[in-house]
This record gives sequence, C-alpha cells and structure tokens, in this order.
Amino acid sequence: MVNEVYIIDDDESSIVIFKELFRDEPGYKFISVKTEQIDVALKNIPSLIVINEDAIDRDVIELCRKIRKDEDNTITPVIVVSSNGSRSHRMRILNESIEYFIKKPVDEGYLYYTVKNLTRLLTTNRTVSPLTGLPGNVQIQSELKKRMANNEEFSVMYVDLDNFKAYNDVYGFLKGDKIIQFTADTISDAIHESGQGGFIGHVGGDDFIAIVPYLETEKLCQRIIAIFESKIKNFFTEEDAQKGYIEIANRRGIVEKFPLTSVSIAVVVVDKNRFGNILEIGDAAAQVKHAVKNVMGSSYMIDRRSRE
Repeated sequence: MVNEVYIIDDDESSIVIFKELFRDEPGYKFISVKTEQIDVALKNIPSLIVINEDAIDRDVIELCRKIRKDEDNTITPVIVVSSNGSRSHRMRILNESIEYFIKKPVDEGYLYYTVKNLTRLLTTNRTVSPLTGLPGNVQIQSELKKRMANNEEFSVMYVDLDNFKAYNDVYGFLKGDKIIQFTADTISDAIHESGQGGFIGHVGGDDFIAIVPYLETEKLCQRIIAIFESKIKNFFTEEDAQKGYIEIANRRGIVEKFPLTSVSIAVVVVDKNRFGNILEIGDAAAQVKHAVKNVMGSSYMIDRRSRE
C-alpha cells in the first residue's frame, strides 16, 4: 500500500524536501496541493496532510477546520509546519484536533519520523471498524497468535446475528447498523460484567469475535443472550414485535416470514496443546457455527473437544 501524503502550500516549496527525505521509501508518494485545490484533494482521502503555513494565502485555522469537518477525513492526521511558534498560535492550531505542530527551522530527522509514525498509526486505526470502534481482522489474528505463542488457555467466542439480512431488507441499512452497534455493546457489557476481561473484535458485518482468558463461558453466553433478547424488540415496530416475525416478498412475489433477529454464539475452548495454529481454531469454529445456526432463536454452543 502506498501512503499518499498531501503537502498544502501555494508555492510548491516543500515537496522537494519531502521527496529527498523519503527518496529510499517507495511506500510514500508526495503530492503538492494548492489551497484552492483542497476540496478536490480531500475527496481522495490522503494518508496524511502537511500544511506549510508560511506558504499558504489562507487562514490556517480556517483551513484546519475545513479538513476536520470533511467526514471522510476525520481521522486523517494533519501536521502544521510554521515559523510562528508562539504558544498561543500553537494552542489555537492544536485545539482544531491537529495532531502535530512543527516549528521552523525544521529538524529533518524529526520531520521524517513524525511522518513515518503517523502513517503507521493511521494504517493501524483504519483496521478498526468505523461502525463499532472495535479492532478488525488484523488485530484479531495478532491477538490469537500472541495467545497461542504464549501457550495460553482461552476461549474464542464467535457471535453473529440470525435473520439479519431480512431485517436490513425491511428496515434499511441505517437501522441495521444500529443493531450491529447494539450487538457490539451487548458483548462488551457482558464481558465487562464478568470482571475477567477479554478482547472483542469486529470481523465485519454482523460477525464478532471475543477472546476471553478463561474456559468456562456458559454464563457469559447466557448473559449476552439475556441482554440481547431483553432489548432487540426495540428495533422493530410494535406490530412486528408482537407478531414475532417480519414479512418479505421474494423475487417471485411470494410473501415469506422471517423470525425476529436473534444471536448465535459458537465457542471454541482452546486448552493447551489442542490446536497447532489459528487456522485449526477457525476450522473447529466453522463446525460449531454451522451447528448452532440450525437452532431456532438465540442460542449458544460450546466445543470442548480435546485434541485427537
């Protein structure tokens, strides 16, 4: 992946410095942008924005606010480089949620590592689900590998929703997102209540994973289901909630009935020496998920089989 770094200045004086600093870094591409082109530039969602305040014909605070108000660039890091190093000026800029202020004359080594570290952090942050704020697949795999490498005993809980597509078809994706957020909160609350901690990740869509540092997960599964069932009807109309199902016409015009959205939990107990790698955990989980999805309503199933 190439990190596109936009250098905002009106005289294009800065880009030569950056290109020289990163001449041996093929993973970086530097693009000079004039302030009048900022709207077009923001649409491309750069990896990082550097503003050379001394070389722009526009108020830097106004420019920072414009960047931060752009919904696609709320987490894009911004560095302001300026010869105005007064404390009040720095504080005003940092108050606009700008990550770094660098005073001129610039230490090139400091500038180099600031750019490197910010883009690395952004790469990590963009693997986090924007909907739930939970870690994604990269961190999930890292967490599993770490625990396996340490020869830990733990349980992996795979949580997903039943009849969720039908819900989206009737109520729309925006309301579907609310159920996904609710599910994430439900899992988090239940694990927090357990007092033993754990890692919670969002695989994508309506699929979640929880890695907990204990083998007895039955009460936790029951707690997740209890919280979910106590509130899920709030996401349906009163009529659908009372009926206990929703109706959808299929492609042939035949009306089909789907039960209200429920939650399925497949648990794999990872005791010492049971699995050789995380792929084997995934294979075991697939079997449990298939079995638990065949059960009507919210349910859980725990795989405690020992290594053959």
